[in-house]
Order: sequence, then C-alpha cells, then structure tokens
Amino acid sequence: METPFPPFEPNGPPDNSGRGPRLREIPLRLVVPNLITILAICAGLTGIRLAFENRYELAVGMVLVAAFLDGIDGRVARLMKATSKFGAQMDSLADIVNFGVAPALVVYVFALDEARSLGWIAALIYAIAAGLRLARFNVMSERENKATWQSEYFVGVPAPAGAMLVLLPVYLGFLGISTDKTFGYVSAGYTVLIAFLLISRLPVWSGKSEGTKLRRDLVLPLMLGVVLYVAMLSSFTWEVMSLTAVIYLLTLPFGARKWKRKYGTLTIEEPGVGEDDIGRHI
Repeated sequence: METPFPPFEPNGPPDNSGRGPRLREIPLRLVVPNLITILAICAGLTGIRLAFENRYELAVGMVLVAAFLDGIDGRVARLMKATSKFGAQMDSLADIVNFGVAPALVVYVFALDEARSLGWIAALIYAIAAGLRLARFNVMSERENKATWQSEYFVGVPAPAGAMLVLLPVYLGFLGISTDKTFGYVSAGYTVLIAFLLISRLPVWSGKSEGTKLRRDLVLPLMLGVVLYVAMLSSFTWEVMSLTAVIYLLTLPFGARKWKRKYGTLTIEEPGVGEDDIGRHI
C-alpha cells in the first residue's frame, strides 16, 4: 500500500539495496567561490556589529573588505569554471547585505542618528534603492539580446560604488569633522542623493569593454600610479577614500556626456514593475 506522503528523495528513486540514497560528490572548485561569498556576508555583518560597538574604523574596514570579496567571487568562479545558478543567487543575496544593508547601518550609527527619524528614513531609502538597483542589474544581465552599450556602461551607479560613496560622511568624520546635528541632516540628504544615483538611468562607464585598449607607453605609468594610490591609501586611508569618492562623483557627468556623444538618443530598455519591458530615453 502506497503512503500518501512518500519520503523526500533528493537523489532520485530510493535505493532498494539497503544502502540508502547515494550522495552526489561535488568538485571542490565549485565550493571555493561560494565560500568567498559566505566570507563576504560574514564581513558585512561583522561590520554592522562593530558599528554598534562604536568601533567605526574597523566597521568601515570590514564593509570595504566585504565589498572586495563580493567583487572577486564571480571572477574566481569564472576562472575556475565553477559558475552555477546557486552561486549566482548567493552572490545576489550577498550584494544586498554588503552594498545595501551594511553601509546604510554603519553610516546611520555614525552620523545619521543625529538626524533622528530623518536619518533613519535616509538609511532605509538607500538600502531599498540598493536592492532595486541589484534587481534591475540581474534582470538586464539575463537578457539574451543585449544592447551594444551594455558592455561599456551601467544604468545608474553600480552598487559597489554606491557603498563606497555613501560612507563619505564616515570618512569625513574620521578626518575630524564634528558629527553634530547639522552634520547628521547634511549626511541624510547626501545618503538620499546616492540612493537616487543608484536607481537613476544615468549611464555610468563600467570600464569592462573588451575593445578598450591602452597605449604601450601608458602601461608603466598606469602601474606606477596604482602602486602610488595603494601606498597613499595605506598611509592616508581616510583622506584618500574621501578624495576617491569626490572624484568619482565629479566624473559621472563626463561619462554621461561621452555616452550621449557615442550613442546619441539610443533608448535604454529597463525592466518595469509588473509589466513588459519599457524603452525609455535618458
């Protein structure tokens, strides 16, 4: 007599040999990228804990480490030929934590708390905008027919850059700026601005184009420039991070201008909410 609720059999029909179901072995290379993603989540959550313990420098450091790990897990997966749907879902969840929730809470505890309810609303807006930005990116990246500009530009500021930008009030606080009520209100307005840039349709140069080439005579100066930047970052961390955030913001209009010159009035298609994709102009 068959039971109305058969036992759960994740590996196919039951084995009648008495040895139980066989567990499928998974190559170690498939696990490594997921471990990096898990470490990124742990770093982001640890950054939140450190912020609530008023250990702000370590908190920001952990959030930046989480962003770094979150940025390399996909590349590691491609290099090791270990990409999977499970890893893609894990990466999306990690992105929301590391680029949305963790930076929002760190900046709230450090500066936005001075603005009380408005500060909390600003933190919520940023975290939700980061989630929407990531959802839009996932939908656009899964399209079979991608526009030519998608290999060169993002639609809106990418979430990793948004996390780096939204922490600017924390960098400035480390440089000695008083985190009083006025600073809290200004930081709240700045946080909402970054949230808007995340979900905007502003074309942002990605630097990922395969056609992008560098002249031979510029290779060594570029390498020296990267070494100098890292050296300055290790010695003057918060000054360099503040300057990096400001320069990134200042370059956004130039990227949009270059896009408009190259593609003119090309329509950017982005997913609607509960409707078919809609073509929209910048």
